[in-house]
Amino acid sequence: MTNRIALGIGKLNRNRLSQVLRKSSGIFDVKEVACWLGITSVEASKILSYWSKNGWVKRLKRGLYIPVPLESSNGDIAVEEPWVLAEKLFRPCYIGGWSASEYLDLTEQIYGTVMIFTASNIKQKEVNIAGVKFYCKRVSADKIWGTKTEWRGKIKVLISDKERTIVDMLSDPKVGGGIRPVLDVLTEYWESEDRNIDKIKEYARKLENGVIFKRLGFLLEMNFPKEIELLEYCKQNISKGNSKLDSSLYCNKLSSKWNLWVPENWKVEKK
Repeated sequence: MTNRIALGIGKLNRNRLSQVLRKSSGIFDVKEVACWLGITSVEASKILSYWSKNGWVKRLKRGLYIPVPLESSNGDIAVEEPWVLAEKLFRPCYIGGWSASEYLDLTEQIYGTVMIFTASNIKQKEVNIAGVKFYCKRVSADKIWGTKTEWRGKIKVLISDKERTIVDMLSDPKVGGGIRPVLDVLTEYWESEDRNIDKIKEYARKLENGVIFKRLGFLLEMNFPKEIELLEYCKQNISKGNSKLDSSLYCNKLSSKWNLWVPENWKVEKK
């Protein structure tokens, strides 16, 4: 059966499109196409616009495109590598929070939304592109550290390592899905053989957010009370004033030891 796309594409465009598809990892932008075809960005933009109007590629956002599968009869696409799309959309960025905990085997929960930390200017925290849902948290470029490199085809993607994932979640439980999932991740990490307490302390200091030590100290004391040295270290580094264990929860009981408001059903240790 002759494909609808093959019917309408001329020899020059067919050759150019084939060249782009060979060089790309499935998602490409104007600058890449210009480089691959040896043309200017203006020319590449016009070509991509023409391909998009004729259903050979689909525009994801300004300057960013994905090929339409030959078997597609209506132009629908499915993004096989959401991480590649994230790198193209939000660079500089890294995969973190619940997405990192899932990938690093710190949780058995499956999340349908990709958690992204990005230094790009984002207008919305929740974004849906080509059926892929992203939740974005803005960070400054100098806060993109504590990551490891993962390759998706030809594209290098950054993902937070275990320790950065932990401290990010303690800094903002929302990126971990809430304090209960964060506690589960922390417990899984703490019971593993490769936990690195010195790295946790280093990262927590580097993020310069005293509430991390409040939440870490509180959760460790409740679940791993024998970590006396680390508990004392957390106590010495908590910030002044009272914070909430999870800003999304109703917290009406104060742990004066950790300067932390917690929900009624959480056990609180006094000073």
